Amino acid sequence: MLSGVLFLLLVTWTIWTLTRLSRLEGRVARAWTALDTQLQRRAGLAEELARNYPAAVGEDRAEYLAAFAGDARQPVDGDRELAENALGRELRELPEDLPGVPAALQTDLSGTTTRVGLARRFYNDAVRDTRALRHGRLTRVLRLHASRPQPRYFDIEVGLEGARPRPDRVGKSAN
Repeated sequence: MLSGVLFLLLVTWTIWTLTRLSRLEGRVARAWTALDTQLQRRAGLAEELARNYPAAVGEDRAEYLAAFAGDARQPVDGDRELAENALGRELRELPEDLPGVPAALQTDLSGTTTRVGLARRFYNDAVRDTRALRHGRLTRVLRLHASRPQPRYFDIEVGLEGARPRPDRVGKSAN
């Protein structure tokens, strides 16, 4: 009787864990799609800035910015993190005021940079949760999802120091 109850508990826990792992993998996939979308958008905006407004950023810097944006979209050496870091550094080194560049483009680029940071954080959180569940002792012993590749963190230098609270939200609780 006791062994039957223990077996039933083990089967129930295994089904629950497999369901949770499946949901977490879906969360990782959705978070990666959101991150990739924002990274592609940032590269596209950087390329637009470099190609259409080279005088505002400087001719030499425009060439570098365009090259880094192209490499971020399709890394030559296959290292996407390295390519994204190079583009991010180049964007952070741009002056705050870009004369002749439409305010909408500057705002969109700034907003996309913030969204890249947030999307990266959500993706890495999903990866962390998935890895934590997969590294549980019983999960490893039973080899649940052992045939699936372990998700990787996406580590790039994205500062959210430019992300300030909206003035209409300052002082309000986040209930």
